[in-house]
Amino acid sequence: MLADLATPAALGGLALGYALGSIPFGLILTKFAGLGDVRAIGSGNIGATNVLRTGRKGLAAATLICDMLKGTLAVLVAAHFADYDAALAAGLGAFLGHLFPVWLKFKGGKGVATYIGVLLGLVWPAALIFGAIWIVMAWAFRYSSLAALIASAVTPLALWLLGAPDAALLYVLLTAALWIMHRPNIKRLMAGTEGKIGAKG
Repeated sequence: MLADLATPAALGGLALGYALGSIPFGLILTKFAGLGDVRAIGSGNIGATNVLRTGRKGLAAATLICDMLKGTLAVLVAAHFADYDAALAAGLGAFLGHLFPVWLKFKGGKGVATYIGVLLGLVWPAALIFGAIWIVMAWAFRYSSLAALIASAVTPLALWLLGAPDAALLYVLLTAALWIMHRPNIKRLMAGTEGKIGAKG
């Protein structure tokens, strides 16, 4: 798979994915809503979870959807105009663009929404599996971060079992990056200080 990502079509997909993935919807939407720079509150992150700290649930939902769909769009456009390898590269680019957007000095979000969006574009049943696991884990433990980490850990195996080995290999890399980006959350989970879903304050 890695060799196939060096083709002109795949490199074009990578560039397209990065361009779309680097659009900081959380920052754009909060500024348009008159809430200032979302990076100045909470974790300083541009993702939906931090947007939710503004108290605007609708805005957080919009951020989540947009961050997902930019990954889906990158994959579908690359697949339509090129091939599956280009779609894989576009997914990688979208994920990296969200994590490290050039417009924000390479400081972006943690990647969960875009991770799901890329998955939706590549192998949509795997996205449903991710969502189901997230819901169960979130209901059982009430930790959004833990639910995402567990669901992501299962995703490469789910892709393999669904007959998508190249996507599974890509998602081994994306999952590793996702876990690295969630190091602060993992530390808080281990310390028992991670905020629970629905908790106030």
